[in-house]
Parts: sequence; structure tokens; C-alpha cells
Amino acid sequence: MARTKGSVPRNQRKKKIFKAAKGYFGGRKNLYRTAKDAVEKGWEHAYRDRKKKKRNFRSLWITRINAAARQNDLSYSRFMNGLSLAGVEMDRKALADIAVHSPEAFAALADQAKEGLKKAS
Repeated sequence: MARTKGSVPRNQRKKKIFKAAKGYFGGRKNLYRTAKDAVEKGWEHAYRDRKKKKRNFRSLWITRINAAARQNDLSYSRFMNGLSLAGVEMDRKALADIAVHSPEAFAALADQAKEGLKKAS
């Protein structure tokens, strides 16, 4: 059986790493071991931050809803509880968008939440 050499796959692996390291500073872009370490670290951060991004956006939506709810004399938790008691099912992304772009519509939702709270108590 003929002996196989690893040069072609090895060069393909290196090429892939150097392509991913394009734009890095100093040896991180043209020394293989350093570039590989930098690229793998970057991939770790990218994987982690894709998850983190979802948390950050949810937090932003909650902050925006809270600010708009307080302008209508409700806290965030009472607003959300009132909406659920009133039977309004909207996600936080949509509520935050309404809070930012149409305060009148958000005020109407706040009134519905107040009605839902009154009925419950």
C-alpha cells in the first residue's frame, strides 16, 4: 500500500485559519500557532456571545417597557401582571417597540393592564 502524506490537508487547515485571522495584528495574522490560538479564542467568544445577545436584548426590552409603564403610573411587574390578567398576550419585543414608537398605543395597553388589575382585586 502506498504511503500517504498529510501535506494537502495540513495546508488546507492552515489556509482556513489564516483566512479567519485576516485583519489581526502582528503575529496573530501570519504565525500559524498564534493565529490558531487567536482564531479559536475568537470562535469561543462568538459562540458565547450569540447566547448572551439574546439575554441583552431581553434586558433592553424590559428596561424600555419599565420606563414607559412608569410614565403611566405602573411598575413593570404590575404592568405585565395586569396585561396577563386582562388576557393580552404580547411578547416583550413587541411591547418595547410599541413603547418606543407609539406612546399612545402603549398608554391604551397600560389602561387595559390597570383594568385587569382592578378586576383581579
